[in-house]
Amino acid sequence: MTAQTLFDKALAVGRPPTIKKLFPHSRALLVSGKVIDQALRRKGKAMTMAANGRNYLVIRGALQAAQRANAALIIEIAKSESTYCPVNFWNLARLVDAACNELGITIPVAVHADHYGLKSPEDVAAAKIEIPTLFDAGITSIAIDASHMPDDRNLLANLELNPFVPSWAGLETEVGEIKGAEGLSTVEDAGFLIKGLNAHDIFPNWIALNNGSAHGIEASGEGIQVDLTARIHEHLKPYGVAGAQHGTSGNSSERLRAIASQTNTTKANVATALQMVSWGVEVNDYGNALMNEDGSFRKVADAGVTAEVWDKMVALAEKNGWRGGNFKKLNLPIDNWLLAQPREIRDRMSKRVEEFVYQMLVSVFNAGDTAPLAMELLADAGSYDIGTTAERLEDPADWTHEKIVEKAQLLDSDKGPQGDFDD
Repeated sequence: MTAQTLFDKALAVGRPPTIKKLFPHSRALLVSGKVIDQALRRKGKAMTMAANGRNYLVIRGALQAAQRANAALIIEIAKSESTYCPVNFWNLARLVDAACNELGITIPVAVHADHYGLKSPEDVAAAKIEIPTLFDAGITSIAIDASHMPDDRNLLANLELNPFVPSWAGLETEVGEIKGAEGLSTVEDAGFLIKGLNAHDIFPNWIALNNGSAHGIEASGEGIQVDLTARIHEHLKPYGVAGAQHGTSGNSSERLRAIASQTNTTKANVATALQMVSWGVEVNDYGNALMNEDGSFRKVADAGVTAEVWDKMVALAEKNGWRGGNFKKLNLPIDNWLLAQPREIRDRMSKRVEEFVYQMLVSVFNAGDTAPLAMELLADAGSYDIGTTAERLEDPADWTHEKIVEKAQLLDSDKGPQGDFDD
């Protein structure tokens, strides 16, 4: 089967019904997150990027990189990012679909709602209304993040919200808030969450841990703890769940290669680095923005935004007291400035993201040539819903509401200080 024939066959059967309804004439292969996860598992010792599209130019660059790498890709945005970025849960799929059609992108892409955060049980009622609207808007994968709550409340929230997630969609769950070296996840608390879901025939594609990662632009603590991640993943192997690595910024390529090769991780979130790269900020191998002695960012000449726009950005940040990681709050107010730049400037912003993402996909994540694997899964299934490779192992009678609360009391779980929803 030729590459074109495989793409045409996958396109014919692989787009979920919500995507077909939204984009009836599209040739963008927007697929369930399940497809991306299983393609990376099929290759083995590989993970792909979940690129946080904080602006349209980041989205374009990430798509072009994946096309070059022939890699399956995830484009995502987190719930909190929707408060300070022009991209949100309800316009992300439209932006991705438009870019794919304009640029001739033929690799499969999942559109992921990351960190759909619930801070208390009272948030569940609103989520039951809101989550279906995300899928109506073209989301094909979601992360239910109730990790800020105690373990029993986390599991119970996941159980209560699952009926509002389509059975064909990709699903991520989270057991540890992303906060660095404090409140690290354990085999026991990860097992509690996944086993409790399994008992109710819920089989997540990914689990996110606090394995030492930290969001933002600064390296902190020891970074991602590969051995801890591997131990937890090995314990969860019978339950068919892979890992989602959050907070990759601040970790060297060597450590990220170890995560790909030594754990069962198939999804790696990258956010802050892509934002900074698109703007033209100098970054190191860790994806961290480099700073001058006075704490200001180093802007690369003839890269990213124009010097005039950069000066306006810096002035706006200073006016609002935004420094370091809080530069992310610039995304929404400057979006018109970015899009109003000449085409050659916009193109160089996307191109810089493309080069960064391409190197990560091919040289670090081992995601190259996973696009055909994803399309083969769709073609073989003859459907957008490829099902799951997991099966129920736990007895539902052992995981009633009352027993979930009892089991949680036996966990020695230190969540540490409050964490972070961002990537």
